[in-house]
Amino acid sequence: MKKTGSILVLSTLDSPEKARKIALQLVQEKLAACVNVIPKILSIYSWKKKLCMDQECLLLIKTRKNLYSKLEKRIRVLHPYEVPEILAFPAGKGSKDYLDWLIKSTDPSNRANKY
Repeated sequence: MKKTGSILVLSTLDSPEKARKIALQLVQEKLAACVNVIPKILSIYSWKKKLCMDQECLLLIKTRKNLYSKLEKRIRVLHPYEVPEILAFPAGKGSKDYLDWLIKSTDPSNRANKY
């Protein structure tokens, strides 16, 4: 395991279709190496002085720390929520092979990805 400049970004959406669309866009644009779409999570939160309980989809977005600003801007453009959840966490360690793949997958100059 080694230290990394990789991060995990979380975001939620109200439908699997919207979640898949954003996930595909982020990977195609090389802003993310991988996005897991976890359907049917229960979100309980307060919004505009109202207690809400909704079914949502969770996106687990794996990317590089230096892509965060571009990723955040792109999510804001694509996301339907007034205030989208965009939370980033550092990936302090990870397997070398996976981290190498993540870096290569998010390199815009790397058109021919060996994976």
